[in-house]
Amino acid sequence: MRFFMNVVALAGLLAFPSLAFAQDLALKRVMLSSGGLGYFEYEASVDGDATLKLTVSLGQVDDVLKSLVVYDDKGSVGGLSLPGREPLAQAFKDLPFDQNSLGSPAELLQTLKGAQVTVGGSRSISGRIVSVEEDSVALPDNKGMVKRTRVTLYTDRGLQQFILEDAENLQFADAALRDKVGQALVAIQGNRAKDARTIDLSIRGQGKRTVRVAYIVEVPVWKASYRLTLGADPAAARSGLQGWAVVENLSGQDWKDVELTLVSGRPVAFHQALYNAYYVTRPEVPVEIAGRLMPGIDRGGVTADQQRAKSSLPMPAPAPYRARQERSVGAPAMAPPPPPPAGLAAAAEQIEASDAATQVIFKFPRAVSVENGRTLSIPIVDRQVPAARLALYQADTAARNPLAAIRLTNDGESGLPPGIITLYERDKGGNVSYVGDARLSGFPVGETRLLAYALDEKIIIERDVAQIDRVASGTIANGALRLSRVVRQTTTYRVRGPAREPRELVVVQRRLPGWTLTKPETKDVELSEGNYRIPFQLPGGDQTQTFEVVQEQTQQQEIRLVESAAEQIRVYAEAREFDPKTREALTRVLQLQQAATEAQRKVAQVDAERQAIVQEQGRLRDNLARVPANSDLQRRYLATLDKQETDLEALANRRAEAEKAAAAARDVLRTYVSQLG
Repeated sequence: MRFFMNVVALAGLLAFPSLAFAQDLALKRVMLSSGGLGYFEYEASVDGDATLKLTVSLGQVDDVLKSLVVYDDKGSVGGLSLPGREPLAQAFKDLPFDQNSLGSPAELLQTLKGAQVTVGGSRSISGRIVSVEEDSVALPDNKGMVKRTRVTLYTDRGLQQFILEDAENLQFADAALRDKVGQALVAIQGNRAKDARTIDLSIRGQGKRTVRVAYIVEVPVWKASYRLTLGADPAAARSGLQGWAVVENLSGQDWKDVELTLVSGRPVAFHQALYNAYYVTRPEVPVEIAGRLMPGIDRGGVTADQQRAKSSLPMPAPAPYRARQERSVGAPAMAPPPPPPAGLAAAAEQIEASDAATQVIFKFPRAVSVENGRTLSIPIVDRQVPAARLALYQADTAARNPLAAIRLTNDGESGLPPGIITLYERDKGGNVSYVGDARLSGFPVGETRLLAYALDEKIIIERDVAQIDRVASGTIANGALRLSRVVRQTTTYRVRGPAREPRELVVVQRRLPGWTLTKPETKDVELSEGNYRIPFQLPGGDQTQTFEVVQEQTQQQEIRLVESAAEQIRVYAEAREFDPKTREALTRVLQLQQAATEAQRKVAQVDAERQAIVQEQGRLRDNLARVPANSDLQRRYLATLDKQETDLEALANRRAEAEKAAAAARDVLRTYVSQLG
């Protein structure tokens, strides 16, 4: 043990570059984002040049290297350094021994055979290490055996030995080797915290001043939750809303009297492995030999419709952002800690909430302390908000009954982050009961949200869907009939409302893409995520009311008149949706088409007669091959064939005339159709 401590003492003889006194950084400000990121800001008082030390977990190093920023109004940043990702492996990479060799003095000497050493004590020896062997020595008075380490040195006087455990000190003669041993010991000491890295930040400047260092790392997402208490009067215009923020400190360090700011938004955030070492793979190039050429490779080289958007409440201008001269953007101002709040309302009223361009910011006026690994819940909202009760019908959620819901309006000065809302209801006697939960999405100023929290079984709804298709109009142009068809989908709601109370019913109806809402009127209809939200009033009383929601789509169709079937033309010629001129033209087209069809029928008739004769000739020729020559039957077959040939010649003439007539009829049809429109 005595010798090992001497080896450690050798590390003190190493020559290190001089560093300014290392200052401690104190955590002063924490800003947590609902995007899962945290802004941590530290302060340190420095005088002249200084080195600031910042210890972070290994998993945070990439984010720190990406985002670390230094604010020093009277100085500048000299640089940043930290151990490599695998500092021990790198430290021993070029050393003549490995980490295991420092397990004991004997292992180190065994690894460094041949090194020149000097041994001090009652017997001084200098020489090169030849061998290091374990030896067993008997203790006096037969008290057992003890293991000793016998070291053999090659000296000017030949081979000499000594017992390592009896040596008072041992020194390596080579100064460079002493330095390497010292460096290895320092690396082992600095790597005791395997999952932490200490960053040395060099600051250059003059005079006393405060330096701030900040970075952004991954943190647990802070959550918002709300409580909405409905009054005893269903017609009450406002209800009490309380909001709480749940914050977890899993940063690895305690937060003591820090300025806490919560930010609700959706920032674009990236992670990059900056702490990993990367190497560029180089192509293997063959050795050039005489006469061989290797040229380089050249690889040279994104409301016009009828719906009237429901106007929203006027948006107040965002509060002007005031950044202190000596603070980073977004850092909350430090305030002396006031006495603890008397109650929730007083605490919530002191929260400073403001809207930025893309996020909502909540600043806490008093310092906050949270131990590492603990959770904190803090009130952020406590005020009266406009809240109206209604019934919300979503067929996909509940087909027979609507949902009890609240129309909540944000008339405050800042938006609200998304979260769960727990709803309570106060009766006329002042008793409060739980009625359900709802989900609140991001809630900007001036917007309205419908929050469904329970099933309303006092209202029963039956729903039917029907669809019809009709021709609306038609025109003829360029030889085609251009039709406008109207497809109408009607959804009928039959609603039996509550017997003793009026109710507003909001029906969520899917908006068909490319269709137009024609019933009811669109002035009170809202659009939300591809759905219509249509209000209907239920006056109360046990009676059934019927409401219709109609959507229509106009479809265009083109029919080529010359190629169309007569039956199809006849249908459109009789359509009362067309004007008389169009119907008259279609009637004439039908007549000409029928004439062309009749002419073509005559051509087909001639072809059929000819085909019958050809088939009969085939039969006669087959029979001729079987009858005796010069027989009466043979002469009869030959006479019939001769007559058929005459008939075929006549049919050929008739077909030519029929084909000519059919072509003329088709030409008349085409000419007439081309002149229409």
